[in-house]
Amino acid sequence: MTEKTEFRKEDVEKLKETYASLGETYKKIQNEMKKIVSGQEEVIEQILTAIYTDNHALLEGFPGLGKTLIVRTIADIMDLKFKRLQCTPDLMPSDVTGTYVIEEADGGKKEFRFEKGPVFTNILLADEINRATPKAQSALLEAMQERQVTSGNQTFKLDKPFLVLATQNPIEMEGTYPLPEAQVDRFLMKILVNYPKREEESRIIDLYTGESTPETSKMITREQVVNVQKLTRMMPISSEVKSYALDIVSSTRPEENKAAREYLDYGASPRASIGVILAAKARALINGRNYVSKEDVEKVAYPVLRHRLILNFESERKGIKTDDVIRELLKKA
Repeated sequence: MTEKTEFRKEDVEKLKETYASLGETYKKIQNEMKKIVSGQEEVIEQILTAIYTDNHALLEGFPGLGKTLIVRTIADIMDLKFKRLQCTPDLMPSDVTGTYVIEEADGGKKEFRFEKGPVFTNILLADEINRATPKAQSALLEAMQERQVTSGNQTFKLDKPFLVLATQNPIEMEGTYPLPEAQVDRFLMKILVNYPKREEESRIIDLYTGESTPETSKMITREQVVNVQKLTRMMPISSEVKSYALDIVSSTRPEENKAAREYLDYGASPRASIGVILAAKARALINGRNYVSKEDVEKVAYPVLRHRLILNFESERKGIKTDDVIRELLKKA
């Protein structure tokens, strides 16, 4: 039986204060992002959804679309510590988590000290994660799932919040190591970053070929981010909407649905059900509502499910994408 979380009076007041200013804060975040990024509103909303739910996200897009810039700018605006890890085939697990070094103390005595790696941050950008070897990729697993790092006989807790926002390039597959399904499933969302529209690209040119580089201001504190994550989980959801989300996830399982059997070898697990509900709650909060709608569930179904569905051979042969399957299943839900 799950214990009910007890909040101190001052914590309740802070939560109320954070909730009251959420709508205005999101508008401020949007305005600050526009100083640096042109377009990509849906991508920004989905990254914020991942942050609000205290979960990790995988960003996929062609080089030069601003994935790193978007993540770094969001971290700056939300006053979160940011570190970038460039994944390469020679990356070692200790390059990710940290390692012990020998240090000379007072009196000439030598002792071991743990030198923390880049995972000791709030937002870790794992750039081109599929270029790292499986050994280095697995070093992130404990940090992502347990929010801790174990080295030797010591365990080090990571700061709150801690999120991995990983990027991968969909066109360069030579010399890469595709993430195993177990690790892909650790990401709440797979966010697709597409080309900007012509007018957006024109503004990008103006932004980055002018005399000065635009700068942003901090719009929310780290403590407020943690409070938003608590509020996300407290967001009420009706039995009807919850049942609708369960119907969508269940419909992806070939053994339960004839339509899924036509396109898929494997469907989504209960982790996807949890992800859809959490992401829908966050989207409702971002849009200034105190309830979750069916539209929230439908919108988050794509990024939450697209990396969890395994297409069968016939679908791949016909060039069918997982988003096409999700769209078809949503029509019948």
